[in-house]
Amino acid sequence: MEVQTILAPNTDTETVKRRIAFQKSFSQEHGGSWRRKSLIEDAKFETAANIEFEKQERKSRGGSISEEEEVFLSQQNGEVKSPIDKDVSKRQFTIMLSLKDGMMSLSRIIRVFETSKVVIDHIESRKAKKLGSQHDILLQCFGVKDTVTAVMNSIRQNNSVSDIWCENEKLISTQEVWFPKHISDLDKCTHIVTKFEPELDCDHPGFTDKEYRRRRKDIADIAFDYRYGQTIPRVEYAASEITAWGHVYRELKQLTPKHACQEYLDVFKLLEDECGYSDKAIPQLEDVSNFLKRKTGFQLRPVSGLLSARDFLASLAFRVFQCTQYVRHPSKPDHSPEPDCVHELLGHVPMLADPVVAEFTQNIGLASLGASDADIEKFATMYWFTVEFGLCKQKGDLKAYGAGILSSYGELQHALSDAPEKRPFDPEKTAVQSYTDEDLQPLYFIAESFEDMMKKMRDFSMKIKRPCEVRYDPFTSSVVVLNDKKALQNFAQTLTRDVEQLERAMAAL
Repeated sequence: MEVQTILAPNTDTETVKRRIAFQKSFSQEHGGSWRRKSLIEDAKFETAANIEFEKQERKSRGGSISEEEEVFLSQQNGEVKSPIDKDVSKRQFTIMLSLKDGMMSLSRIIRVFETSKVVIDHIESRKAKKLGSQHDILLQCFGVKDTVTAVMNSIRQNNSVSDIWCENEKLISTQEVWFPKHISDLDKCTHIVTKFEPELDCDHPGFTDKEYRRRRKDIADIAFDYRYGQTIPRVEYAASEITAWGHVYRELKQLTPKHACQEYLDVFKLLEDECGYSDKAIPQLEDVSNFLKRKTGFQLRPVSGLLSARDFLASLAFRVFQCTQYVRHPSKPDHSPEPDCVHELLGHVPMLADPVVAEFTQNIGLASLGASDADIEKFATMYWFTVEFGLCKQKGDLKAYGAGILSSYGELQHALSDAPEKRPFDPEKTAVQSYTDEDLQPLYFIAESFEDMMKKMRDFSMKIKRPCEVRYDPFTSSVVVLNDKKALQNFAQTLTRDVEQLERAMAAL
C-alpha cells in the first residue's frame, strides 16, 4: 500500500515561483502592500494573498470552487474556527500483537481493521519470543485515534490473540506546513525574499537617487549570495554612509543613559569595547555575530531585503537574526522607511545579547513554527509591540527595550513622554492591536519585568493550535518535532538528566 504525502509549500520550487509571482500581481492590485514595510503588514498581506492563491491553484487544476471549499480555505488560514472539538486528526500507528495459533487467524484480524476503515500500510511477522504464542505481528496503519483504540479493544477479545499493544503513534497532517528543521534550512527561506526597492516608492528618500539605488543593490547582492556556514561578507562603507551612522549614534548616546533599560546600557559598553562600536565606523556583521554567539548563542545572518513574517520569525527559532547591511539614505538620517543596519545594530543587537530577551525572542520564533497565517499575524503583532516597540518598568521608572525606539532618537523621546498612550502588556490584547508604521507610535505596551513578560508569552503560546509541538536542540542547531514516542522518550531522558544534575548541584550547596 502506498501513502500519498503533500509537498510542503517551500520545497515545491514551481509552486513557490507561482506563489511569489501571484503575490506581486495581487499586491499591485491592492495598493502595493507587497513592499513589506513591517512584519504586521507583511503577515496580514500573506494571509489574504495565500487564500487567493489557493483559490487560483484549485481553479487551474480543474473547475470552480464551491462554498464549502471557500470555507475550508479560510479555516486553513485560521479565519474560521471549526465547531467540532473532537480529535479527528489522522495518525500513523505501529501495533504489535502476539498470536496463540497459526497465521490463519490473521485474516480475521485484518478484516476488523478493514471494516472499521483503518488503513493498513505494512505488515511483518516473526516467530514469537514469548511462551504460549506462535507468531508476533508488526502492523502499521493509519486512522483516527478513537477508531484504532476501538479496533484494538475488539481484537483483544479474540481468543487467538495473547497480547496487543501500540508500539508507536505519530500525528499525520493532511497538509503539512513546511518550516525549517535545521539552521541550514534558512538558506531556503531567504530565497523567497521580496526585496524593498527604493525605486518602487516615490516617498522613499532614495527614489530619485540613482547612485544610492545602485549602492543598495550591490550590498543586497552580497547578502543574497550568502549561505549557511560562510563568513559574513564585509562591506566597505562610503563616507556618506558612515556620516549617517555617526549622526544617529551621537544623538542616541545623549539620550540612552536616561531612557534605555539597564540591559541595553550594560551591553552597549561591551559592544564599544569588543566590536568597535563608535560614531567613526559602522561595525561589521561578522564581528558582531561572533560577539552575540559568545553572549547568548544568537547570531546574525545577512539578508538582501525584507523577509516574509513567517520566514523572519522562523529564523528566530534558531537564534538567528536576519540583518540588513545597507544604510538609510543620507538625506534622512533620522528616519528609514524600512529596517537598515543602523536600526538593527543600534536597536536589536544590544538587546539580543541579554539572555532573557534572547530567550523571549526565540520563544516567539518557536511558537510560530507550523502556525496558521492568522496566528502568524498575531505573533508578528506581538513582536512589533515588544521586541520592536516595547517599554518596561525598572526601579519605578519607564525604560525602553524595543529596537524601534532605541534606534530612533525621535521615537525614544516621544515614547518616554506623556504624549502617547501606554497600556500594560497583555498578550491576548497586544496580539490583535492595530498599529501604525507611518509615524511615531501612538500606543506602547509596558512589561512589568522581562520575566513577567516571558511567563505571559508562554501562557499565550500554549493556547495557539499547531499541528505539532517542537523544541530546539542547541547541540545540533535543529528543531525537533515532538510527534512520536521516540522523540518524546528522548526529550524525557534529557529532562531527567537535567533534573539529576540540578539535584546534585543543590545538594552540594
